[in-house]
Amino acid sequence: MKRREFITLLSGTAAVWPLAVRAQQAAMPVVGFVIGGAAAENARAVAAFGTGLNEAGFIEGRNVGFEFGWAEGQYQRLPAMAAELVGRQVAVIVAGTGASALAAKAATTTIPIVFIMGADPVKIGAVPSLNRPGGNITGAFMLSTELEAKRLELLHEVVPAAKMVGLLVNPTFLDAETQVRDVQAAAQTMAILIITIRASSAGDIVGAFSELLQQRGAALLVASDPFLFTQRNRIITLAAHHGLPAIYNWRDFAQDGGLMSYGTNLAEPYRLAGTYTGRILKGEKPAELPVMQSTKVEFAINLKTAKTLGLTIPLPLLGRADEVIE
Repeated sequence: MKRREFITLLSGTAAVWPLAVRAQQAAMPVVGFVIGGAAAENARAVAAFGTGLNEAGFIEGRNVGFEFGWAEGQYQRLPAMAAELVGRQVAVIVAGTGASALAAKAATTTIPIVFIMGADPVKIGAVPSLNRPGGNITGAFMLSTELEAKRLELLHEVVPAAKMVGLLVNPTFLDAETQVRDVQAAAQTMAILIITIRASSAGDIVGAFSELLQQRGAALLVASDPFLFTQRNRIITLAAHHGLPAIYNWRDFAQDGGLMSYGTNLAEPYRLAGTYTGRILKGEKPAELPVMQSTKVEFAINLKTAKTLGLTIPLPLLGRADEVIE
């Protein structure tokens, strides 16, 4: 081969090679997230999802991309967010709440959907069966709403004299009425009067506390809900300001100064969803992947907060805690 021809061949290869790289990058699958909460509050959960995805051989930025949609507790935004991901033809949609899953399911019957939810996926109509989810949707669900009555029981052990307890719920949450019903039923067995207070926006939080105090509520149970999770610092601060013993769902509340938390380990269902997403990216069908259930529950007590409130935590209760924050 003549020198000029060789140089021409090299220059031609150099011109084609970047195009090939760009084509390979364009073909990288993208996982789209539709999550009811906010980015800052879900960092640990998303990291756990990445861990599960890594187990299947996928690493963000290397052979898979992420695109996030955060509703920040405004659930009416979910359908538009899901539709946008469908329009962008993402490879998989990850739905971070029951409402997110229903929005994604309504938006597409072809793009695989992997959900993480606290609601019963059969009960809300996300899937017809846990073992045979069918269609293009599967995922993991965790104990959440089912634990509200247990939270009330734990709160009662700490403040048995509190006969009027507030229940803070978000009325726009998919399982809000179930939460109220379950807590009311449990309260009857403990001779407790439940004062239901509602908040679906940041501006509602202060008013909800004012209502509880006007009705002489002596303690507080904060129901499971992604929006209330985004407002946890505001809620914890108000509970401390008014001297209200309170119990919450996720461990983050206790770590941030809340008195107690009892709920599912939030990272575990996200890790499970990551493994399923990886398997789907490799070619498995959602219809053939049974819905997984995460049952790992964490109980945390913040002794510093208890001391500030003038409370003595019973020793048997301390012994049952998974984490005691001092």
